[in-house]
Amino acid sequence: MKVLFVCLGNICRSPTADGVFRKLVADAGLQDLIEIDSAGTAAWHIGKSPDPRTQEAAARRGYDLSMLKARQAIAEDFYEYDHILAMDLSNLENLHQIRPEDASARLGLFLDYAPGLGLKEVPDPYYGGESGFEQVLDLVEAAGKNLLVELAIHHDS
Repeated sequence: MKVLFVCLGNICRSPTADGVFRKLVADAGLQDLIEIDSAGTAAWHIGKSPDPRTQEAAARRGYDLSMLKARQAIAEDFYEYDHILAMDLSNLENLHQIRPEDASARLGLFLDYAPGLGLKEVPDPYYGGESGFEQVLDLVEAAGKNLLVELAIHHDS
């Protein structure tokens, strides 16, 4: 099973989802069954590490994002990954634009896995303060836990 998280620049939200979900998967002992990656729909930050504020907020909660490097989502991802999860509606639309017609990857919004939160989108913290990065972590942790449960159920069936 392969999961790809996608935001705009791949330096805040999607690497946070990548790092959080990677730890959840490892803590569940499923790291040999679930592969995780992240990407952005824009090419601005290719090869760069996650935003320092993102890394600092994640580190305070025990997540290491230091090994991640930004990359751009490409059409081939739709053949490589089983689930491609966008952080917001704009990036979901961008992904629909590059999705090949015959692709089988399941494309959707990440927060669809946390309907109880009452939000559809993970807000971009880039231009905000520290609280925005904490909010992203809160949302990603909630959705990540539910995503892991769903993937584990589908794997067992």
